[in-house]
Amino acid sequence: MDLSTVIFAFSLTLFAGLSTGIGSALSLLTKKTSPKFLSISLGFSAGVMIYVSFAEILIKAKDALVSALGERGGAWACVGGFFFGILVIALIDKAIPSTENPHEIHTVEEMDGKSESHKANLMRMGLFTALAVGIHNFPEGLATFTAALSDPKLGVPIAVAIAIHNIPEGIAVAVPVFYATGSRKKAFQLSFLSGLSEPVGALIGYLLFYRFFNDVTFGFIFASVAGIMVYISLDELLPSAREYGEHHLSIYGLIAGMAVMAVSLLLFI
Repeated sequence: MDLSTVIFAFSLTLFAGLSTGIGSALSLLTKKTSPKFLSISLGFSAGVMIYVSFAEILIKAKDALVSALGERGGAWACVGGFFFGILVIALIDKAIPSTENPHEIHTVEEMDGKSESHKANLMRMGLFTALAVGIHNFPEGLATFTAALSDPKLGVPIAVAIAIHNIPEGIAVAVPVFYATGSRKKAFQLSFLSGLSEPVGALIGYLLFYRFFNDVTFGFIFASVAGIMVYISLDELLPSAREYGEHHLSIYGLIAGMAVMAVSLLLFI
């Protein structure tokens, strides 16, 4: 496998993971959260990930599996990989209490508490959210890395979509920590570090699988990536998008994300 491709894929994953820092910076530099911006951005990210999962990733996964296992076996393996990815991310999501879930986004306004007990609760929330973000980002890192490794042109829009998705996670970590400690530096650092699990997930995945990377492992992992991305979009991004803005804004963002992804894929034909 070409070393330059591996470095490029890892760089994209690093960019996507550390975008939690962007969310942190946005939340710490403003006195007011923009729900409409969050709603459109989350909807856009979901549109990109849903479209690319069904229009590109699953097709590539099935082609690889069919070439190795035959038409029937490859089709079954592709479907199995897709729902295996959903099962993995669903179990991770289930293991994290909703109060610490990184997609339970808290705004700047509602975090502005003054009492010591409230500050202690906020600090606990921030720490657990940082841990939750780390756990969530691990399989996302493998997903981004695998996509970029198989097709660098496909990896770029996926990395951008994951990065957009990670921005509100940065907000979810930074806001409670800032109001608990009064330190923008601590809030930013914790938020920024929580995103590191994404490139770590990519690195561990690569070290575990690169020796066994053939059509079967590639196809199954790629199908699982599609499942992970669809689950994240339907279970986390779209509900959050609707909660933080008008219903139609999240749908407009969704359609715009699909359109941008569709055009970008057409341009690379």
